Amino acid sequence: MFRRYLMIGVAMLALTACADKNKGDVDVTMNDGIMASEQDMSGHNGAQPGTQEDLVVNVGDRVFFATDSSDLNQKSRTTLENQAAWLQQYPNVNVLVEGHADERGTREYNLALGERRANTVKNYLISLGVNPSRISTVSYGKERPAVPGSDEMAWSQNRRGVTVVQ
Repeated sequence: MFRRYLMIGVAMLALTACADKNKGDVDVTMNDGIMASEQDMSGHNGAQPGTQEDLVVNVGDRVFFATDSSDLNQKSRTTLENQAAWLQQYPNVNVLVEGHADERGTREYNLALGERRANTVKNYLISLGVNPSRISTVSYGKERPAVPGSDEMAWSQNRRGVTVVQ
């Protein structure tokens, strides 16, 4: 189990070099780093179906945003389409969508931006057929960075919406 998380972490760090400097998009695929030999016959990579680990490993739990934006790019829409399909498979699963921002800007601005990002994710999932009563949102603004640092690599990873299984 530890090896799997370590491999996912290493893959995420390696992929952060793929940031699009013009748009602030980051090409991070959450199921990279899982070897085919670790994948069980169900396609769940050993993760218990319908869990946070299953979502992370097989679908991806986060989308990324450009600076000062709550607009979804194509990669984010694809991830959310996969999340919606996953949620349709597990109708008893409820999720919390967290909105995050990078460290730049005031606390108040970033809380509002995080809220817009969380609502954008929620609204897109709803537009794809997920029942609104299954989705709640919260904004953490800049208070919970995924990656510490004060450079574009860190900022691009912190401008995100994260779907968390409840």
